[in-house]
Amino acid sequence: MKKLSIFSIISVIILAICCNQFPIATVYASEQDLSSKSACLVDYATKEVLFEKNSHSKMPIASMVKMMTILLTIEDIDAGNITLDEMITTSENASGMGGSQVFIDPYVEYSVEDLLKSVIVASANDASVALAEHISGSESNFVKRMNKRAKELGMNDTNYVNCTGLPAAEGYSSAYDCAIILRELTSHNIYHNYSSIWMDDLVHPSGRKTGLTNTNRLIRYYEGCDGGKTGSTNEAGCCLSATAKRGDMRLLSVIIGAKDSQTRFNECAKLFNFGFSNFENILIIDSNSKLGELNVSKGKLPTVDAYPCEDFYALVKKNEDNPYSTSLQLPDIIKAPLKANECIGKIIVSKNGVIIKEISVVTNQEVEKMSFTDTLRKIGQNW
Repeated sequence: MKKLSIFSIISVIILAICCNQFPIATVYASEQDLSSKSACLVDYATKEVLFEKNSHSKMPIASMVKMMTILLTIEDIDAGNITLDEMITTSENASGMGGSQVFIDPYVEYSVEDLLKSVIVASANDASVALAEHISGSESNFVKRMNKRAKELGMNDTNYVNCTGLPAAEGYSSAYDCAIILRELTSHNIYHNYSSIWMDDLVHPSGRKTGLTNTNRLIRYYEGCDGGKTGSTNEAGCCLSATAKRGDMRLLSVIIGAKDSQTRFNECAKLFNFGFSNFENILIIDSNSKLGELNVSKGKLPTVDAYPCEDFYALVKKNEDNPYSTSLQLPDIIKAPLKANECIGKIIVSKNGVIIKEISVVTNQEVEKMSFTDTLRKIGQNW
């Protein structure tokens, strides 16, 4: 049995005191001692569900709605539609949101970065609406984008009615869907620039400051936790979506409907402990590892290197035999011309003898076909 580090023991004590659609996958555990209404634990790399409790039940999720607000903002930044240093003139509507907020002033300019950080770290309703109004013209138009993106991601248990998660009829999601969107967020580097901030300040245009404290206490007290989103209303109870990484393994843990704040952190950490203690990720296929050289017929280059087109991770139980195997199918020789990243073969991945995936093998560079002059020159060189 692996010994707990002093840091891990201290973390547990502190917590006790203060505390694209996924494929069909095996649920490795369906019963844990959780009092929360709904929960889900997912492996980031393979998207496999390790634990679920009512994970498709449609429930209010409070401020975890903001994960979609954050995602759409980051996707617009990545697409070049907006920039982090772009200035937003805030509205009276946004500044008057109430609830969790950073007390932005109306009719003044804040940067996209400051507002985005305020949402990610402090779950600010006013900053969320300011971003939504700037990106889509109005919160209602932004909500349409939220629901459209949810459908694209396969979030079939979700309906958004605002960008904040403030109580509203017909607004709901599920633990499974929250894991989907948290996985999308976690894949963006911009998100991690702010998600693990514990404390910071928002400096307003007037010079006054609002202190920002991360609502997700696990980023401070749980080893490896570097992101997530809390939520809490009378209707939703206490909720938490969080992600943690240890070694090569990243997990996504979601809790909905906990009876109090301490419970959501404790039960989310309990799911993390279950996942990290019992499973590990193995890189079966590495897209950066050369599979070999293939001879090229009638090409300006005699050979070309072959690589897998993507990585393949497998989730395995610790201390058990690896059930995965691979077989490589490549021709002995290929003909020019060849394009870079052209498919020239495949790797077949099997689990316990059953084929579960085929991964294309591609060339690493372009190879032009020899011209008549090239052919004569080669004959001359050989002679």
